[in-house]
Amino acid sequence: QVQVVESGGGLVQPGGSLRLSCAASGSIFSINDMGWYRQAPGKKRDMVAIVFSGGSTNYADSVKGRFTISRDNAKNTVYLQMNSLKAEDTAVYYCNLVMRAHIGAIPRNYWGQGTQVTVSS
Repeated sequence: QVQVVESGGGLVQPGGSLRLSCAASGSIFSINDMGWYRQAPGKKRDMVAIVFSGGSTNYADSVKGRFTISRDNAKNTVYLQMNSLKAEDTAVYYCNLVMRAHIGAIPRNYWGQGTQVTVSS
């Protein structure tokens, strides 16, 4: 089994910062891409940021220059540093990891349970 657990959400004022973490544990052979997605009420889930296995990154236009994604392969963990937060960043944030559970496995998506981020004064 594989567990994916997020942490770090909460309530923050506009202009503030938060750092999200997502750690995978259990049967893990390798992790390819690691990403963050978010879903606001009544909207679809959108990509926020991805860090690929080689270290390159991709960001949604709405967060470029404010959010930074990083990974610690030794800890099977991905982070999202969020600065200059805006009310429109309010959403449930989900971690997505593309992993192989064992050497013969096909890579598949694993999702965390989600963590609420609320930006409000």
